[in-house]
Amino acid sequence: MLVVQKFGGSSVRDTERLLNVARIVTDTYKQGNEVVVVVSAQGDTTDDLIAKAKELGKKNSKREMDMLMAAGEQISIALLAMAIESLGCPATSLLGWQAGFVTNSTYGAARIKRVNAERIRTELDKNRIVVVAGFQGLNRNEDVTTLGRGGSDTSAVAIAASMHADLCQIYTDVEGVYTADPRKIPNARKLSEITYGEMLELASLGAQVLNNRSVEMAQKYNVELEVLSSLNRVPGTRVMEVAKMEKMLIKGVAKDTSVGRVMVVGLPDEPGIAFKVFSLVARAHVNVDIILQSVGRDGTKDITFTVPAEDGADAVEALKDFCERMGAKDLRYDTECAKVSIVGAGMETHEGVAAKMFEALADADINIEMISTSEIKISVLIALADADRAVAAVHKAFFETND
Repeated sequence: MLVVQKFGGSSVRDTERLLNVARIVTDTYKQGNEVVVVVSAQGDTTDDLIAKAKELGKKNSKREMDMLMAAGEQISIALLAMAIESLGCPATSLLGWQAGFVTNSTYGAARIKRVNAERIRTELDKNRIVVVAGFQGLNRNEDVTTLGRGGSDTSAVAIAASMHADLCQIYTDVEGVYTADPRKIPNARKLSEITYGEMLELASLGAQVLNNRSVEMAQKYNVELEVLSSLNRVPGTRVMEVAKMEKMLIKGVAKDTSVGRVMVVGLPDEPGIAFKVFSLVARAHVNVDIILQSVGRDGTKDITFTVPAEDGADAVEALKDFCERMGAKDLRYDTECAKVSIVGAGMETHEGVAAKMFEALADADINIEMISTSEIKISVLIALADADRAVAAVHKAFFETND
């Protein structure tokens, strides 16, 4: 059996944690499995490297930033390979390019084009455990690239997909996927299984257990995922095509506090205005989430939409000249908002789900500013200060009453 295991930065942050990971890996190996391990940089190493770069200037070359940030994983893989060997098992560490990761040239957020896994296969055939640096690859110019935050999850799934692994295990500091963040909601329940679609929605909506790109790739290539704890040897959560927990209407509540809101006030109320607004935003490479258009007075309308907080300034810059030409009354941006969502494949066949969520928020005296829905999720935009209370209220309504 070929098993791919991924360990995040907190799992390998110091010598004690590294040896713990080495024991998990070697136990899997001694059970007769072929093992590929994907590792992130230790603890806060990536943040520390970014801070060092900022000391030299605010607009450093993206190419050089990738070269710098890739150094963190190199430390992790060498140390983990040494730890595995100290336990009596053979290991080889490989950087992203040595493991065959070929990416595009978008520095800081590169996409994997393919994984040429011949070197990994060669090492496995020598009965060695292969330790791979996550989060990184090489572009066509042979420059080091990084995959963005959470990229090690994507690296692990990409290896599992390219090598047709039997299982891809994502180890983290929680014991699986929960109905809410167990560090904030004491009564959160661990799920034994969840569908790709539900997990993708939760990951995209702020749940920090899995990177959404990794879930997307796992679904595309039918890679079976398991999320489990690197600290406690207990069963985790399986992510698969079809989950059997049909009685669970809602699988989870997620919050995203990295949200920005752009408000364009007093645009002409005429055909094509919305197209012009969002084509300019798209040209600035900014993703838009929730959209609200309201009719104003005297032949005008207002358009409000949400974007990732870090992209807000780019969205506003893209719209400045247009708003002046169109005579818009105001162009505003703020980050004092949060998105709270519920996710569950069961909601599309049950009535009253939205009403129950909105009632829970009303009872908690939390105002809803915007709403977005799909077949398996409902998201609301609320004040940032109310985010934690909102998650607690909604979780209580769906999971802690009428059991």
